Amino acid sequence: MKIRLTTVYVNDQDMAFRFYTDVLGFAKKTDVRQGPYRWLTVASPEEPEGTELQLALNDNPAAKAFQQAVFQQGQPAAMFFTDDVHGDYERIKARGAEFTMPPTDVTASTIAMLNDTCGNLIQLTQLARP
Repeated sequence: MKIRLTTVYVNDQDMAFRFYTDVLGFAKKTDVRQGPYRWLTVASPEEPEGTELQLALNDNPAAKAFQQAVFQQGQPAAMFFTDDVHGDYERIKARGAEFTMPPTDVTASTIAMLNDTCGNLIQLTQLARP
């Protein structure tokens, strides 16, 4: 069994697509429209056949409430792993991202948190090396 897809709810799919590709550096995987419905996913260029991230419109009241509650609690909607959190922090910050937490050492890792401009906090995580 494998995880092939996970979802973050966004309040604007076009804005989210620009952020996740232009700022974070992910690549478009799927963009299919049928009437008002849009299936939009991105993937890591390091693993183009790996797990996809669906940028789902939060037009469902339950999805919108969940997204807002998680954001207000300061919890990340998604966590991305990196081998260089400091380098990614500098690269992403230079592209205009708003970080709510700079790289910070915590138990067994270094993390940074940023606002994806579409209603979510995203955590970057670098695991500590033994």
